[in-house]
Amino acid sequence: MHLDPHDPLDPHDHAGTYPRRHTYSAAGPRRPDGTRRALRVGLGGPVGSGKTATVAALCRALRDELSIAVVTNDIYTREDAEFLLRHAVLPAERITAVETGACPHTAIRDDISANLEAVEDLEDSVGPLDLVLVESGGDNLTATFSKGLADAQIFVIDVAGGDDIPRKGGPGVTTADLLVVNKTDLAPYVGSDLDRMAHDARAQRGDLPVAFTSLVAEDGVAPIADWVRERLAAWTAAPA
Repeated sequence: MHLDPHDPLDPHDHAGTYPRRHTYSAAGPRRPDGTRRALRVGLGGPVGSGKTATVAALCRALRDELSIAVVTNDIYTREDAEFLLRHAVLPAERITAVETGACPHTAIRDDISANLEAVEDLEDSVGPLDLVLVESGGDNLTATFSKGLADAQIFVIDVAGGDDIPRKGGPGVTTADLLVVNKTDLAPYVGSDLDRMAHDARAQRGDLPVAFTSLVAEDGVAPIADWVRERLAAWTAAPA
């Protein structure tokens, strides 16, 4: 449906009744007070691939050098946030949860208002922040983050889900800024061919980076943490 900007039914002409959605435009780099806001990195991926473990490992690896906060998404629970709290990866006031009540894609891609409010509240309460990690609820290969919510996206898959996942593609695999292939230590036990996964990932992603790792290994998060550091350096160096 085409909306005329002068049409009284145009939601953009009635912001109080029909609030603007943040889905299609990148968020500005500055907060209302003029300071640079935190880099926002979204993490998506199928259920059980290791998203929460990735968030926990990143917090442990980076918390001594960066000011970090986390927003988790679950449909009806706060289990991911509670996991992070139990493992004391950050002080409790730096972790918050969004209960989406529906498909996780909705809250990270379509109507991002609850997540955006959570991010902004964290910056107000514990800021200034360098990095905010926004973890999606368990999703599938179609999950992507709105550019109004996340500046960069990590997509986590695991070898136990099948070595055909990179070949199947989907927006999460093909367009994420970083693809993480987790649980490589399980490959011999589940019959997954890592060379085949690497070949298929290159075919789907071109020059976009892929990190093969096992988060249970010592320093297994290192390639992901290094990528985050690079993104943050580029973010802080860019003109505001």
